[in-house]
Amino acid sequence: MFMAAGDKGDINTIIGGIAPNWGPFSNLGKEAQIMVEVVMAVAILLCLAIAIWGAAKQRIGATALRDTFSAEQGKGLIVAGLTGVFIIGSLGTLFTIVYGMAI
Repeated sequence: MFMAAGDKGDINTIIGGIAPNWGPFSNLGKEAQIMVEVVMAVAILLCLAIAIWGAAKQRIGATALRDTFSAEQGKGLIVAGLTGVFIIGSLGTLFTIVYGMAI
């Protein structure tokens, strides 16, 4: 457990994966990298909000309203939101592989 927690608990540990210091973005200026990082962080938060909205819609539709269509829409929103988070989170790996193969 101690190794998982680590000694450094700063925010860079969390957002280090979406920081655009890979591939073609490594040549950008510091301000442009921060703008790309902010856009990616907002996109991740938006995808998480969609997944949370889907979970709420599924829960309310399945129990309170007994609306199966709403519950199915909720499942779709959960999958779409989490897929978006995964894709944005793995952009660093994808860009590095594609950019490295092009060079």
